[in-house]
Amino acid sequence: MKITHVTTRVLRTPADNPLVVGLPAPTDTREFVTLELGTDQGLVGLGLTFFGGALTPALKAAVDTAKCRRAAGGSGPGGIFTLALSAVDIACWDLKGQVLGQSVSALLGGLRDRVPTYASGALMRPHSLDYLAKAGPRLRDMGFRQMKMQCGSEPTLGASIERVRVMREAIGPDVDLMCDINQLWSVNQAIEVGRRIEPYQLFWLEDPTTHDDYPGLARIADALGTPIAAGEYHYGIVPFRHLLEARSIDIVMIDLLRVGGITQWMKVAGMAEAFNLPVVSHLIPEFHVHLVAAIPNGLTVEYMPWTLRLFEETPALQHGQLVVPAKPGFGLAFDQAALKRYQIA
Repeated sequence: MKITHVTTRVLRTPADNPLVVGLPAPTDTREFVTLELGTDQGLVGLGLTFFGGALTPALKAAVDTAKCRRAAGGSGPGGIFTLALSAVDIACWDLKGQVLGQSVSALLGGLRDRVPTYASGALMRPHSLDYLAKAGPRLRDMGFRQMKMQCGSEPTLGASIERVRVMREAIGPDVDLMCDINQLWSVNQAIEVGRRIEPYQLFWLEDPTTHDDYPGLARIADALGTPIAAGEYHYGIVPFRHLLEARSIDIVMIDLLRVGGITQWMKVAGMAEAFNLPVVSHLIPEFHVHLVAAIPNGLTVEYMPWTLRLFEETPALQHGQLVVPAKPGFGLAFDQAALKRYQIA
């Protein structure tokens, strides 16, 4: 089998989230780079990447380049190079599954046919306490048994604690609640607030301080009973070694695009298993469901539906779980009408 043609596109979509209901639609947008690898057997492997921001045209050019490592020169291993490499790696695994007639999850181990998933992007910092109190039960009624909120930008530590209290009381004790700080707290703030919100039993506290402050994260993890999750901001596999060796985290969050694709994602998952730690995903659930379901330490998939509109069909959401598609590869096909509608380059 030979790859005979490569098609890349830049897409610009609304920056909305279907899990957010009753608020004005956002006016900003998101940009994605899509990749299709066609073969002489008529198969097409799909890849996707983003995080390029203003550099999205450069990211597309990097994906277009066949020899990514050589083209990257001294700019690797992070940034544009890794994001581009991820799209190619994802597409190659999609092709491998199609050739062998197996899902990517099956190729990687196929441990489960469905995995827990949590609602994300629906309980954001700008949202009022009144909105949170209504949105949490609505997500629960949709079948979600896990959901994530944001904190960190409140004017006082007391206000942060109040947001967590309101959410927990709204959804009750039987729904897993995560809280994402997105690196906004100092180490001391994280420890102080973390101790005061422990009665609300967070499933995890995410990125409480700067992502590469390995000793600082370790201090937080040691001080709190709440598990600390981090990893989404790291490029490549080496930073995860530092996180794990420093005992900086309790839950390993791997971003498929920043880590370098499926090949690298699985390496980090193996490292986490060696440290007896669970793995969770960041964004693009339509791809991550295959990975989390395949490994013994896969915990849950982030259900952030930014990219779902780009595909004809996506993994089914049933009772708070995502079903792993049984079709070969990822079981995905780009919605050609959506590509035409959103393509800008």
